[in-house]
Amino acid sequence: MTPAAPSAVPGRLAIGDPAPQFSLPDAAGETVSLSSYAGGRVIVYFYPAALTPACTTQACDFRDGLAELRDAGYTVLGISKDPVAKLDEFAAAEHLNFPLLSDESLGVHRAYGVWGEKQLYGKTVVGVLRSTFVVGPDGRLEQALYNVKAKGHLSMLRKKLKLAG
Repeated sequence: MTPAAPSAVPGRLAIGDPAPQFSLPDAAGETVSLSSYAGGRVIVYFYPAALTPACTTQACDFRDGLAELRDAGYTVLGISKDPVAKLDEFAAAEHLNFPLLSDESLGVHRAYGVWGEKQLYGKTVVGVLRSTFVVGPDGRLEQALYNVKAKGHLSMLRKKLKLAG
């Protein structure tokens, strides 16, 4: 039997769906709204926890690839359930050059279908499903990628966005 496509999983978003709107505090405590990027392309990625090895790998890949993404017309926003103070520490420690947003209530995580059951060290737990979305200029999803790997994620995303040679 073939596994269901991500769009067939209840609660998950699919390409073409309207991106759930949000306004969240960034690492400096300033409010960042998805709507302020209307008309542009936005990469919204969800990660489990700041200052952890895999999340640091992923964030640093976005940091190091940000110029290429910006040149191609993309803005990057990272979202976690971490409090603002931890995001500020993470951004400073890793010299991150894009906004990290705090969703402590998990409302945005749930709207994007990235909070749920996952396997961690052979056990089923409830937590953040590392996922990435690309929001198009029309506010609809151009990509909806669930359960991505931290290592090599940006390389895979570049290929999907046709940025890789």
